[in-house]
Amino acid sequence: MKVAEKLTFNIGGSIARLEQTDSLAFIQNIECESVDLLVTSPPYFIGKEYDQSTHVADFKEIILRLLPDLKRVLKPSGSICWQVGNHVCKDGIVPLDYIVASVMGQSEEFQLRNRIIWTFSHGNHARRRFSGRYETILWYTKGNDYFFDLDAVRVPQKYPGKRHYKGPNKGEFSGNPLGKNPGDYWEFGAVWNIPNVKANHVEKTEHPCQFPIELVRRLVLALCPEGGTVLDLFAGSGTTAVAALLDGRNFLGCDIADKYLAIAKSRLDELARGTLKFRENVPIHVPSGKEMVAMVPDHFKIHSGDTN
Repeated sequence: MKVAEKLTFNIGGSIARLEQTDSLAFIQNIECESVDLLVTSPPYFIGKEYDQSTHVADFKEIILRLLPDLKRVLKPSGSICWQVGNHVCKDGIVPLDYIVASVMGQSEEFQLRNRIIWTFSHGNHARRRFSGRYETILWYTKGNDYFFDLDAVRVPQKYPGKRHYKGPNKGEFSGNPLGKNPGDYWEFGAVWNIPNVKANHVEKTEHPCQFPIELVRRLVLALCPEGGTVLDLFAGSGTTAVAALLDGRNFLGCDIADKYLAIAKSRLDELARGTLKFRENVPIHVPSGKEMVAMVPDHFKIHSGDTN
């Protein structure tokens, strides 16, 4: 299916613009300091149909060439999230977050805030090494005055009835009624039930390296203000675009493959019609109430809107 070189969507007042072009050409036409958040996953160069080669040096070259324009287009309060795994070849593996860090470390303007571990239960089965079951997200900010909304992504307290056992607050509830910080180890399947997108996943498309919408939504909600702009320079099947528009953010993105942009267009059309299927946030641990520390205090219920 052939798509137009440029696509525009208006969904719920939020705008998504997609273009069929190279990432380096695309970013050069973006206005200075207009982007709140970059969420992207560059090709791993491991032999997929869209890879330009099978050399890890080409992965590094992409990051190096993008870096000057990333500095230019990102707002002073903005963030960059590189979602990467491993470059796999016959001689072994190269952790691509190491490559990203070596490039980003050349700029004093960007600070690494978290190395987030995204772990999942299912994936390709290795025969001559342990099967890979996690990837990483490197979150960088442009300076120290950055946007971060922790309350938007808190997860349920495991023990909401826990109290301080010493100090001036001894005996008082110690948890935040809005939930706890999800931390930098995102064990989807234990904290949020978000597996990677494989054969029977409700979001599965023809794209071979698709990541789940909810993975991106957590980043969008926490790191991009409502009405802000999210950028993906390797848009693929449009996951980042969908995640941005679901939560009232605008989107800019590109991809060189018309095949995948056609999929992205289809998914955004479904989002506009309200027919897009995707997994919702499903916290696995819900306090049982059988233990005192698991009982939900009344002031937690007020914050959650549950007064029963």
